Amino acid sequence: MPETKTTTEAKPKTGSKTARKTQRAAAKPADAIKLLKADHREVEGYFKDYEKLDDTAEKKALAERICLALTVHTQIEEEIFYPAAREGIDDDDLLDEAEVEHASAKQLIAEIRAMEPGESLYDAKVTVLGEYVSHHVEEEESEMFPEARDSDLDLKALGVQLAERKAELMAEAGQ
Repeated sequence: MPETKTTTEAKPKTGSKTARKTQRAAAKPADAIKLLKADHREVEGYFKDYEKLDDTAEKKALAERICLALTVHTQIEEEIFYPAAREGIDDDDLLDEAEVEHASAKQLIAEIRAMEPGESLYDAKVTVLGEYVSHHVEEEESEMFPEARDSDLDLKALGVQLAERKAELMAEAGQ
């Protein structure tokens, strides 16, 4: 009997790689902490990649990717995660400090977006932003996230909300 081969046609991919990834994440959301930690790892990778670049066009594109990722991440934390955490954990100082750190990052993001690679202090601002983010991530992951995990917060439901809002914001940004 002759062997019969079946072929399946691949569906054409639509949207950017980031948008498809975000849509998949929204379709099967992790809990809030896993989602936020995944964002942290993604941005840490971007900063490591930035350090290796020399080409100004590549630097500009990656700096914009960093700025967008951080803008979306801070927005979903401030709109969804932090208000829930304020209700679920008893550490207003930690949450207040996180919001101040976000404000500092937003200021640097605005400055970076207003500049071009090669301008004085451009690389330094991207580096300092990376250092701020690293410090902020360390505090969230060592202090805030464990407290949230030990609380009565519904981290799965929060994860769904975060993933949906992130997908909306990325779509608005054309990603």
